[in-house]
Amino acid sequence: MPKPLWAPWRLEYVAQADELPRCPLCAEAAGDVEESLVVHRGDRVFALLNKYPYSSGHLILAPYDHLGELEDLGDERALELHRLGLEAMDALRTLYRPGGFNLGWNIGRVAGAGIPEHAHMHVVPRWGGDTSFMPVLGDVKVMPEHLLESRDRLRDAWPR
Repeated sequence: MPKPLWAPWRLEYVAQADELPRCPLCAEAAGDVEESLVVHRGDRVFALLNKYPYSSGHLILAPYDHLGELEDLGDERALELHRLGLEAMDALRTLYRPGGFNLGWNIGRVAGAGIPEHAHMHVVPRWGGDTSFMPVLGDVKVMPEHLLESRDRLRDAWPR
């Protein structure tokens, strides 16, 4: 029988996922988070590390405005978001040297959106063999770098 690998940080999310007093993306946008994971701020869109990442450097790009649907972004926000996605990939290539990326939207809770009321795009760096037995058998991700360390390194690596 496999031994358990404990991930106590995950309990915080599981316990409060449906009871958040405020949208966590809006809190980050406003700068109301003590240990913010924001790595870059644009005019209409910002980039932050995903608190529950699929891989090291997993970023979320979101508008400052609390908009739930992709079509609500409008042309200027959508263009800036796309441009920040390219900049994010550039910074991640410089820092982590991934072999590829997954970029995607989860629109609606049934589509996997953890924060369905605030549209956001994921930028996930990928490496050959980066999915090990841990998420398959243990439903656990093993991250080689602390989020705050990733945040600081990505802030420094973001294209100017």
